Amino acid sequence: MASTTKRDYYEILEVAKTSTADEIKKAYRQKAIQYHPDKNPGDKTAEEKFKEAAEAYEVLSNSEKRSRYDQFGHAGVSGSGGFEGGGFSMEDIFSRFGDLFGDGFGGGFSPFSGFASGSQKSRGSDLRVKIKLTLKEIATGVEKKLKVNKYVACSHCKGTGADGDNAHSNCPTCQGRGHVTRVVNSVFGHMQTTSVCPNCQGEGKIITKKCSHCYGEGIVKADTVVAVNLPAGVAEGMQLTIRQKGNAARRGGVSGDLLVVVEEERHPELVRDQQDLIYNLLLTVSQAALGSTIEVPTLDGKAKIKIEPGTQPGKILRLKNKGLPSINRHGIGDLLINIAVYIPENLTPEQQEFFSKMEKASNFQPPNSMKEKIFSKFRNIFD
Repeated sequence: MASTTKRDYYEILEVAKTSTADEIKKAYRQKAIQYHPDKNPGDKTAEEKFKEAAEAYEVLSNSEKRSRYDQFGHAGVSGSGGFEGGGFSMEDIFSRFGDLFGDGFGGGFSPFSGFASGSQKSRGSDLRVKIKLTLKEIATGVEKKLKVNKYVACSHCKGTGADGDNAHSNCPTCQGRGHVTRVVNSVFGHMQTTSVCPNCQGEGKIITKKCSHCYGEGIVKADTVVAVNLPAGVAEGMQLTIRQKGNAARRGGVSGDLLVVVEEERHPELVRDQQDLIYNLLLTVSQAALGSTIEVPTLDGKAKIKIEPGTQPGKILRLKNKGLPSINRHGIGDLLINIAVYIPENLTPEQQEFFSKMEKASNFQPPNSMKEKIFSKFRNIFD
């Protein structure tokens, strides 16, 4: 897509996150017809929307991709194949989805398509919680059990809000439909509008005797334990969506979602850089000059590395596959060991005499090639 900021795929197709596969398919067909190039010749905006809808359908029509998208957003499906990520052509769309919006598909429109034939169910609010993970947990994936204080269905009335099976009746205003239709006279003639019933708020029924435990709401506050599976490779600030584990809805509606925001606990020695890990190793002058074998920390314990004689500060050693996995399963990062050398701040007279003698030695003078090698990495900072 032309824009660097992607829109939500559900928003593009104008469907709810709880929509079925058939509803998503129908929504895509409607968008495809609306922005089809044959109906919008030469319209670049329509062409982009046509591609955008195809990209959204490519992900949401695939159960595995949809699941990853629901949990991690665009990061969960970026580069996983197919159309997502942009760059596909009109020919790609026609060859793959052309049968969904060909001549055999009718494009009928109903002014009441937004309302179900029965009552409208309410939806509970979403809950957002933060969860801290160590780098070790991020590397392997982990299941966490969260204690969440939220609204749950009232056990006394089973979430209906009514005190007994016969304590409610059909709404007299909408006759149980959950919506009302009105005809308004205007300069354009008779116009028919449909809206949520103001008496029952779309539920289609009213309570004649309220539950004494929840006072007719159908929900009460309670502590609930929710198991959350966090896959390997998640990152700071990433949000996972656990469907219908948020607040319960009033009187038997659909529960909201639980939004889990990842926080990384700071490792005492390792620093994360995307999939790579960085360890800053401080050598003594003798270790750098003579060489040595050093133990460095990894997420699995310790690893021994060899320091070659004459190792210079700024050198990077790499341990392959000792970093973090990609959430998109695109390999494992490395452990990068950044070398620095500690220069003693206080010298004894004997040490001062030693270094004074070494100062005159030719091999203690840095050649220009070494200066170029060490400082070349800083050039971009000053360009």
